[in-house]
Amino acid sequence: MNNPPAAEARYVAERLNADFGFYLRDCRTLARQQSPWQRIEIFENPQFGRVMRIDDCFMTSEQDEFFYHEPMTHLPAIAHPGVRRALVVGGGDGGAAEELLKLPGIEQVVLAELDGEVIALAREWLATIHRGAFDDPRLQIRLGDARELLAQSNERFDQIVLDLTDPFGPAVELYTVEFYQSCRRALNPGGVISLHLGSPIHLGETMTRITAAVRAVFPIFRPYLHYVPLYGTLWCMAMASDSTDPARLAAAEVDARLAARGIRDLQLYNGAMHHALLAQPNFVRELLARPALPLRSGDTLIETRDPALLPPVRVVPG
Repeated sequence: MNNPPAAEARYVAERLNADFGFYLRDCRTLARQQSPWQRIEIFENPQFGRVMRIDDCFMTSEQDEFFYHEPMTHLPAIAHPGVRRALVVGGGDGGAAEELLKLPGIEQVVLAELDGEVIALAREWLATIHRGAFDDPRLQIRLGDARELLAQSNERFDQIVLDLTDPFGPAVELYTVEFYQSCRRALNPGGVISLHLGSPIHLGETMTRITAAVRAVFPIFRPYLHYVPLYGTLWCMAMASDSTDPARLAAAEVDARLAARGIRDLQLYNGAMHHALLAQPNFVRELLARPALPLRSGDTLIETRDPALLPPVRVVPG
């Protein structure tokens, strides 16, 4: 008696460069939406739970979101004496906002997201990531271009989190000297900003140019590095400020501040991890020390390209 053939598995892949990539099994597609700006998908995967993918790039998942939302928000915040107003640029999944709302003194979080479809799909399908943050009265959602928001408003923030898509197409403008200058003007004295730099494994030129852009604007710049499972590689983030320096904090002081501020339910971040994140391997130190032209408005990054413009990826099992 012959067994019935197994259902064909569907795999989705992200090309990191011409020779390197990462794939996941798509067990069940839950939502697929083409917005005016991008293509958004949510599917289920046994390893990561529900996954959001935008323009063929894996963005966030239920099981690993803490690997980047916690460092992006808490490492800068713990160095600050007390964040009261925060701005998240991008971050339509709600994960960064949810982490900021854990801060005891937080009065308002402004979520500036270009694409309302990202928020709508996250609200419906990714409740274990946003954990009700979209319904918190301290969260204010503003749809539109963050550049216009910062240019037209006199609002000031203690913390800005740039939780952005990859720097290709229009998103490149949010990684430039000009945009970082707008962010610095919007920060209160001692305010902190965090951002993605990319991967030292396959985005070296991108990292050096974004680094040069941030350093052109902020006197304090601290990169931090660790492995992000959904991104399939080492990933570098950074924080910057006019005067607040997370490297000055001892591990015991970080733990003491977390306890004093009543910040609980963290899966990654603590005092020891604070210093582990800030520690840089020699090859990353050398990479970030290379001379590079700061990324400016109108520039493009050669190695960071829209996956839709590349040949399709076919995953062949076996």
